[in-house]
Amino acid sequence: MHEINNIVILTGAGISAESGVATFRGPDGLWEGHRVEDVATPEAFMRNPALVLKFYDERRASLKGVQPNAAHKALARLDAEWDGDLLLVTQNVDDLHDRAGSKRLIHMHGELSSGLCLSCGQRSTVTDDFSNDPACPHCDKRTLRPDIVWFGEMPYQMDKIEQALKKCDLFVSIGTSGAVYPAAGFVQTARHYGAQTLEMNLDPSDGSLYFHKSRMGKAGELVPAWVDNILAD
Repeated sequence: MHEINNIVILTGAGISAESGVATFRGPDGLWEGHRVEDVATPEAFMRNPALVLKFYDERRASLKGVQPNAAHKALARLDAEWDGDLLLVTQNVDDLHDRAGSKRLIHMHGELSSGLCLSCGQRSTVTDDFSNDPACPHCDKRTLRPDIVWFGEMPYQMDKIEQALKKCDLFVSIGTSGAVYPAAGFVQTARHYGAQTLEMNLDPSDGSLYFHKSRMGKAGELVPAWVDNILAD
């Protein structure tokens, strides 16, 4: 493998599943008993805002019962000790990477702990349930929605992510299905610009064929071992 200076890491539901966070995609297409179309689209919010707000209130409350696992902690260690450029991009809306200590982090699909004001467009940390209709701290209007990128909306900071992918030497995907775009296409972008690519997943993803190397197993075991090796090298 050529010299590694710049790293981009993508994480998905698989890394948080080991902490007990419910995964979005199950074999029946449901998440916590709800169809994606009912809780994760702008149309769903317009059609039944009470259901959508209650759903995300429950998801945020459930985070109190889970903790970062060994994979989250290993990536935070890599962030702290890696001298080159590093960008951790997560598709997850939980706060486990943050709590583990990762700093060079983008939540491309938003965060359960954040609200987006439909009046002023500002984002703010949410401490009260959305269903209680809290006021936006920026404009004082009661028009907050979950700061989640729903299906049909553009993920956050795509320009920064694209630039990092183009200059990285190594792209690593951890715990992702390889089925949700644009994240599923990151490996092809990184590889096109010359990066080495590595997948760590419980099972082969939909995009496994695009990776130079694949390691199958639990993220809590694979990721710490990989971090140990790359920091030693």
